[in-house]
Amino acid sequence: MEGFKLFKNGAFVEKIYEYSNQLFLLARNDNVDIMLQTVYKDKLFYLYPSENPDVMEFIYILSGEIECEQDGQITILGANDYCSVKGLKQPVYFLANTDVTYLWIITEPTFQQISTDRTRLQSMIRKVEEKDPYTFRHSERVTFYAIKIAKKLNLKSERLQDLYIASELHDIGKMKTPIDILNKPGKLTKEEFNIIKKHPGDGADLVLDTTYNYLAPIIEQHHERLNGSGYPHGLKEHEILLEAKIIAVTDTYDAMTEDRSYRKAFTPQYAMEEIKRMSGTHYDPEIVDALEIILKEEGIL
Repeated sequence: MEGFKLFKNGAFVEKIYEYSNQLFLLARNDNVDIMLQTVYKDKLFYLYPSENPDVMEFIYILSGEIECEQDGQITILGANDYCSVKGLKQPVYFLANTDVTYLWIITEPTFQQISTDRTRLQSMIRKVEEKDPYTFRHSERVTFYAIKIAKKLNLKSERLQDLYIASELHDIGKMKTPIDILNKPGKLTKEEFNIIKKHPGDGADLVLDTTYNYLAPIIEQHHERLNGSGYPHGLKEHEILLEAKIIAVTDTYDAMTEDRSYRKAFTPQYAMEEIKRMSGTHYDPEIVDALEIILKEEGIL
């Protein structure tokens, strides 16, 4: 029938699969995208302010459970709950407590903005984590706290989104690091450590030929330190991007509080004390203070 289309169960126009979610484009008309998205358990996702204040988003939860954080308050949403967004001023944070599936309608082209480059880079993250079991979900945890810190620092939405993606990709350069070095149970030799020190630059190189090339400096700088003792370039103070400074703190905290091939995990209290000891020399004091406040709010400290 003219003007009428019927789709059977499972039909879709296009599909994108990432390690944290899968997204189906069900229909597109002018500037409206209708999508079905599943976000997997324990994964984060966000609603960001649009540059166009007239854009409307509508999310209707079909199954599963998510936490929504607004102004520090947590609301649990489940099947048949929904939310609408128009004129959003600040990003809204969600955490999937279970696998959650929802209908997502937005009045601007969105599906194609989720680049195939991102899918390819996410695949690389999975390969890194398969290669090094001690970094399993490391990028995810680093991203979780990086975004929380950024919100404490009132970063604008555009920088928040850049930080989110850069945090996910910060260790992508380990794709090129030999597995025997990544998983070595003992102390690294000077030569082996020099190879490890290449991963920020390798990660930057991997994104240079993608639509995420603008994130290369953040990825390359995440092991730089305020006093110039970091790598790969020995940058100091204001030479280091704020986003890279945030990742530096959350990366260190997560590395210390998780098991490694050469040691057991330290306690959050010990890790925080060590990071505070290097506040001002290695790490930005404002970022360190923000992480401590967050950990206290979560009851971890």
